Amino acid sequence: MRIASLIASATEIVAALGLGDQLVGVSHECDWPPEAVRGRAILTSPKMDVTRRSLDIHKDVQEIVAQGLSVYNIDVEKLKQAKPDILITQDQCEVCAVTYDDVVKATQTCLASDAKIVTLHPDSLDDIFKDILKVGKALGVASKAEKLVQKIRTKMDAVAQKTEKLKNKPRVVCLEWLNPLMVAGNWIPEMVAMAGGVNGITKEGDHTKVVEWAELKNYDPDILILMPCGFKIAQTLENRSDLENLPGFQNLKAVQNKKVFIVDGNTYMNRPGPRILESLHILAGFFYPELFASKIPTNSMASFQ
Repeated sequence: MRIASLIASATEIVAALGLGDQLVGVSHECDWPPEAVRGRAILTSPKMDVTRRSLDIHKDVQEIVAQGLSVYNIDVEKLKQAKPDILITQDQCEVCAVTYDDVVKATQTCLASDAKIVTLHPDSLDDIFKDILKVGKALGVASKAEKLVQKIRTKMDAVAQKTEKLKNKPRVVCLEWLNPLMVAGNWIPEMVAMAGGVNGITKEGDHTKVVEWAELKNYDPDILILMPCGFKIAQTLENRSDLENLPGFQNLKAVQNKKVFIVDGNTYMNRPGPRILESLHILAGFFYPELFASKIPTNSMASFQ
């Protein structure tokens, strides 16, 4: 079997199912696990400079999307050389990875007619588990996928059981983008609740949404988590002035109490794969360090202050 993964979470799912050695191509964002991606053909690339500031990236994306174009390129020649039997992509977010339509066009151009496309669509936590099962079934390892999902669910439920009866739960806002301000939706509100927090502004079932500074300021969260989609910690720190220059930012309760945290949003939180468990541990560690701080993965977070 020859597998091409065009989204980082799918690469992690394939590897977790024990089939990382059958990957023949990955996306430009696939970086985990290293042994599964090392030496594999890189099949995609962004059309904009992803090292620019958050507002500039947002404007570039909006301009590309307004033209009806995809934000990413598929290297058709490399795809042809890789000759995958199965391609895994997504149709949940046109900004997260290559679009489903682009994948279909690319396969029609250069692959055999029997090449199979597996499409993921994770809007919620339950959808993440459904996608793991979908990949497992497509790759002929359905029982492995079921065991993996059960293992992750059991460990996540254990966290939720510990936090369920805790008192004085913190009010939380998770920012998925800094400029414009975007508050995380999808699976994040549910995970905040499981970790023992009260998610602010968005609720379970919402999509990530753009908000005005006044709404965030008025909510005045106890904990503010910065987890820009696609950003490593260093890039978030480079963009910190987008928040610091907001009028009254320093007066937020979270800032005053040094409860503003930065998460590696490229690796955790925004990547709907097996490491969603580690993302839950990070949240719980922020909310209740005396119970969960030891479970926060090394180098996954930093303090804003």
